[in-house]
Amino acid sequence: MSVTSSFSVPRLVVAAPSSGSGKTTVATGLMAALTARGLAVSPHKVGPDYIDPGYHALATGRPGRNLDAYLCGPELVAPLFLHGALGCDVAVVEGVMGMYDGAAGEGELASTAHVAKLLRAPVVLVVDASSQSRSVAALVHGFASWDPEVRVGGVILNKVASDRHEALLREALDSAGVPVLGVLRRVARIDTPSRHLGLVPVAERRAEAVDAVAAMAAQVSDGCDLEALLGLARSTGALSCAAWDAAEALASSPPPPLPVPALGAAPPGPRCRPERPRPQAPDGLVVAVAGGAAFTFSYAEHTELLAAAGAEVVLFDPLRDEQLPDGTRGLVMGGGFPEMYASELSANEPLRKAVAALAESGAPIAAECAGLLYLCRELDGQPMCGVLDATARMSERLTLGYRDAVAVSDSVLAPAGTRMRGHEFHRTVVEPGSGGAPAWGVLAPLRRVEGFVQQGVHASYLHTHWASEPGVARRFVERCRTS
Repeated sequence: MSVTSSFSVPRLVVAAPSSGSGKTTVATGLMAALTARGLAVSPHKVGPDYIDPGYHALATGRPGRNLDAYLCGPELVAPLFLHGALGCDVAVVEGVMGMYDGAAGEGELASTAHVAKLLRAPVVLVVDASSQSRSVAALVHGFASWDPEVRVGGVILNKVASDRHEALLREALDSAGVPVLGVLRRVARIDTPSRHLGLVPVAERRAEAVDAVAAMAAQVSDGCDLEALLGLARSTGALSCAAWDAAEALASSPPPPLPVPALGAAPPGPRCRPERPRPQAPDGLVVAVAGGAAFTFSYAEHTELLAAAGAEVVLFDPLRDEQLPDGTRGLVMGGGFPEMYASELSANEPLRKAVAALAESGAPIAAECAGLLYLCRELDGQPMCGVLDATARMSERLTLGYRDAVAVSDSVLAPAGTRMRGHEFHRTVVEPGSGGAPAWGVLAPLRRVEGFVQQGVHASYLHTHWASEPGVARRFVERCRTS
């Protein structure tokens, strides 16, 4: 049964005028600093980013969760937030890009400001003050007054050079009416190395990541007024919705949609609510989920939905494990950086053969991005699983953005005609880009088909969030049960 929010979850959103202002340092450092005080902190990230939530999880000891109004719809943002924040003392939400930057061509949709309004949460604006003094007041005033529904409750000044610089900034901000809740001095860059797709994930550099989070926590503890930040978080009211629940989501998910339209045709018509399915007794059905350093991109709700649908979810590491977990009836492989580990993945020949055998048996396999690359014949010249008659290679071009898509082939994830929104984030190319039965027809921003559906395999570059379409998990587990 879903849990109605009868209490107020203290919460705040960490935003910035632009990327590179210091959101991740402040948000992660604040999460770690509050956790060190003995508080249960719920970590969240606006948008589809997978890497920052790994640092958030390290800071708090809880799963980092995404709040994406594009992938899941605005109506699910608050329920998913409450689901993650149940039992917590405070929640910290790290924003994305600049505060008012959302999905391209969609107005405020999926922006930090949009999510802050959906959560009725105050915003702490992190400002890079390194090249300004009095102008900071105009900047903060503009962000605070642009949308009267967004409550900017305070500002944290980052990269402040000296006591004199701080005094000039504070004097200027006195006239803006927004309190200064923290001042962070210019320091040597905290060791959070980046590469072609952003920060290096926590799973790849565990010891160094622990040190980086500790450094962020010390910087925020020393430079910010934690009591004032907690007070701001506690000034929020209750949200008038129920917390998302995987079992309830499965019970209320709609039946299969109408047959697939031609690309560009009208979407399927209205869908009716089904009768509540009868609970199924556990039967030891194992769904293996790839993890480890090469497969770090996943949403926590996916495994929760699989478990609610009756699967026993078992994690494994394709870099280390030579066999799939005992009793594997289905396989889920999300995103990550297989291109950084192509030789190691290739060297694990026993596992590659096990995955190929599972695919040959017709068992359900859901592969997104990194999983797609792993199923190809080769990646940058290194042999992979050979499930798909395709090759993959690194590219100079970054493919990045939200996608509106429709399933064009019946698969273990969805019937043809299912409309979903997704996100692409890669610097690789698969040739050919689709099979005889493509996975998705991308309707926007560029019309095309992509991905592969063959036997029980669904492989695609598109990252999707199953909370938006819980029937995906139910269908996958049912196929595991009957294959």
